[in-house]
Amino acid sequence: MREFFTKRFSLAITLVIFVFGVMMATVLVAAVITFALQHLGIISNHSQLPVFPLITFLGFCILLGTSLTAFLSKKALNPIRTVIDATRKVADGDFSVQVNIKGIGELEELSQSFNKMTQELSGIETLRSDFVNNFSHEFKTPIVSLRGFAKLLKEDNLTEAERQEYLDIIITESERLAALSTNVLVLSKYENLEIITDKAPFRLDEQIRKTIVLMEPRWSAKEMVINVELDEVIFSGNEDLTQQIWLNLLDNAIKFSDLGGMIQITLTKAEDEICFTIQDNGPGMDDRTKVHLFDKFYQGDPSHSKSGNGLGLALVKRIVELCDGEVYVESEKEKGSIFIVKLVA
Repeated sequence: MREFFTKRFSLAITLVIFVFGVMMATVLVAAVITFALQHLGIISNHSQLPVFPLITFLGFCILLGTSLTAFLSKKALNPIRTVIDATRKVADGDFSVQVNIKGIGELEELSQSFNKMTQELSGIETLRSDFVNNFSHEFKTPIVSLRGFAKLLKEDNLTEAERQEYLDIIITESERLAALSTNVLVLSKYENLEIITDKAPFRLDEQIRKTIVLMEPRWSAKEMVINVELDEVIFSGNEDLTQQIWLNLLDNAIKFSDLGGMIQITLTKAEDEICFTIQDNGPGMDDRTKVHLFDKFYQGDPSHSKSGNGLGLALVKRIVELCDGEVYVESEKEKGSIFIVKLVA
């Protein structure tokens, strides 16, 4: 019984109760007026009512019922008006607006859905703004460097060592700009891709081994140790697309590992799930960094001291999603990071 009274009324039941209440109020008022007329002796129980006064009385009852309905309906429609006003604010670009409607089931669910929508829109707007700002920054920095060092090369008083240094910087910045442009185009392509084509079975463990060999100059230059434990796994997918996952994750692990560090790579298969992990002993990351790690152009190091443009992990996430898998990170400050990729076998 208690649950019955505490349960939210549906909109249909609320409207039925509302109309019934208006009708009862109208009948009650009509009965009171009739009783009053009888008490004053204007009409009697045995007398026959004249037609005109009866029509007038009925018209009054109708007018009274209509007035009560119009007045009370304004109260009943207030929650909907609240949502309409909030929607207008969202249309004007205010995504901070929230509505709080209680008591009626459908309207309460509407307010919750509306609040969730504004939160998502706010997050998308923030992400869009950050994307534009970071994109502009990432492109502007190498272009400014190229222009600056190109002007310096026009000076006649440069030594040969300075000239070579400036040329090396120009080459490095040009490669960075080219890589950024390529990554932006690749990410844009995969974001608009819904279905992976050209699927074929291949040895996933062999692909990962080839990726490690391909990246050997990078990890050898930092005198790193790569420990590998790979089960033999056959995976059906697009081989070129899948390799981008391992290239970016290994590149990220090398980038954030110290000189002489170690990277542990494992690949296992259990029933219908394939699990790939890559663990480094780098600086790790805090909770805020983990939340935004797979956002485009996001870099946990605000100084941008590490080479990169913040697109590699966003690319990894999108490719894994296209493979119907998931990727996430486990990390703590000063304790390294573990990236985990799970795919459907």
